[in-house]
This record gives sequence, structure tokens and C-alpha cells, in this order.
Amino acid sequence: MLYYERKLKKQGKRHIAGVDEAGRGPLAGPVVASAVVLKDFRFRNRIADSKALSRKARERAYEEILEKAYVGIGVVGEKEIDRINILQATLRAMEMAVRDLSVKPDYLLIDGITCPVIPHPKLAIINGESHSISIACASIVAKVTRDLIMFYYDALYPKYGFARHKGYGTKAHFGAIKRHGPCPIHRFTFAPIRCPSPLSSPHRGEGRVRG
Repeated sequence: MLYYERKLKKQGKRHIAGVDEAGRGPLAGPVVASAVVLKDFRFRNRIADSKALSRKARERAYEEILEKAYVGIGVVGEKEIDRINILQATLRAMEMAVRDLSVKPDYLLIDGITCPVIPHPKLAIINGESHSISIACASIVAKVTRDLIMFYYDALYPKYGFARHKGYGTKAHFGAIKRHGPCPIHRFTFAPIRCPSPLSSPHRGEGRVRG
């Protein structure tokens, strides 16, 4: 988990940012990216891919990361996702997260195969959360941040169960869409809720489900 960080430190890189996102796959809500520059690589809590951690383990790790790192956050909402597509929205969220850092990174370690177009030396790493502690930390921060956003949306739209499934395409979520139609935070370009516009419905964004 420290291979890339140690190599870059030997090259004189001081501020190494891990960058990752959460929320590419859901049918609703934003995509969230995080950029994390660690001040200390020693952790009491387990640091791993956020998907490999329980909610409580993620939240404990999240609190410790905030103590030991510079953190930047980027959020791109569902309307922008529908406008520019999820890949471009994800890259934009990553750019925003890097710009949100309070220190200028010397190098970026980015999860995935595509890098955002930003003026920093960078490397894309497939399954980066398993190979870089900085990316793993970014994965945790992005996931916890997005979950908090979805808890807020759950209070606004309680019929959909966003606190449970976070907008992913679970059986319960599909059932709620079929019963109530999509709500304003759904991604209307995503099947099976594709719709010309959330404003085209007489229910201010609650449209008909299309197979």
C-alpha cells in the first residue's frame, strides 16, 4: 500500500495526493471525489478500499484521515451528470477535489484508467485503492461524504430509501421508482429512468419509469 508513496518520496515529492471517487454507478444523487495528501502514513484504523470496510470501520477511518491529511472534496450533481455524462462528471469532480486542497500537490495518484486534465504530474492506477494508501484514504473520504449527502436526500425524499441504498439500483430502489416515479435527484439519462427532463412531469420531476 506504500509502494508508490515511498517511490515518489525518494524522488523528492513532498505532497502526494491520492484521488478517488464514489457514486459513478447509482441511479440518483451526485458523484463525489476526494483528494487526500497524507501527513502521516501510520494509522490506528484499517485503511483499505472503502467497499471492503463496514460502515462503522469507514467512519472511524474517515475521522482519523481528517486528522492526518489535507483533504479536498469535489461534488458534481445529478443534473450536471445528465448534461455531460458520468465519465466527464467524475473527472470534473476529481479536478474540483484537487483544486480544493489547501496545499499544492507535487504528484497525483488517481484510481482508474483515465486522468482528469489538470496541470500536475499524475499516474492512473487500476484498482488503486488496493495499491496506494493515499488512494484508499481518498476512497474512504469520498464514500463517507457521499453517504452523508444521501442521508440528507433521504430526509427530503423519504419514499425512496436513499439512506439504505444510497441511490444504487437495488430491488427496493427499483420498487420505489415504480411506485412513485423518479424524483428530482434521479439521473434521468440513466436507464431504466431515462426521461427527457425532470421538469416534464406534472409532479416536478417525478416522471414515468421506462423499461
